[in-house]
Amino acid sequence: MRTLNVGVCLIAALMLCGCNPLMVASVTNLKSAVSGPDELDVTAAQVADVRYPQLKLTTPSGSGVLALVRERDDLQFWVASGKQVLLMRDGLAVRSIGLGLDGDLDGTRLADVSPFKQGLHQVPDGYTSQRWIDLYQGQEVGVALNSRFSRKSMETLEILNKEYAVLRVDEQIDAPAIGLRATNRYWVDPVDGFIVQSEQQLTSQLRVKIVQLTPDRRHAR
Repeated sequence: MRTLNVGVCLIAALMLCGCNPLMVASVTNLKSAVSGPDELDVTAAQVADVRYPQLKLTTPSGSGVLALVRERDDLQFWVASGKQVLLMRDGLAVRSIGLGLDGDLDGTRLADVSPFKQGLHQVPDGYTSQRWIDLYQGQEVGVALNSRFSRKSMETLEILNKEYAVLRVDEQIDAPAIGLRATNRYWVDPVDGFIVQSEQQLTSQLRVKIVQLTPDRRHAR
């Protein structure tokens, strides 16, 4: 998991610097101090100005916009113009670069039968799974992370003045080896399982909120 080459994404990040003020603002906000970063305001017009699908990422240190610049099979490379990188598989964050003040998520290995691959809209209540994570801090490798899923109710999300009817699915995660326990939340399209919004605990110190700003673009790719 440590050998993944993200150099092409860092080059793309530099190219994004000149896209529009939204991408430049995301750099400043993601690098803000924990003491009080400004919330990044995003408009539909700004998002439409960038030709890549985009998401809004909120971390303990700030918020910013990342663009999808590369896909390799089911692995997506999302980058900000400040060289921050988030790798995702089927809506699950599997690696981060430049996001954690106290260390990033270095990698994730999923089980052969991943609930994210089959779609969380199909996961029964009480379903259990396991994955393994690597951490930069402490050089922890292959840490077992157990999870249990709970199906919640339908909810309505509003993203850039559009409403989306979604199913909320909660995931209780537990990694005893590092004392990590948390609840991840996913808001899922009930038809195809696309994760429109999520709150994910990547490490003991790094929790992120991910909002897909262009969820409709997945049908055009």
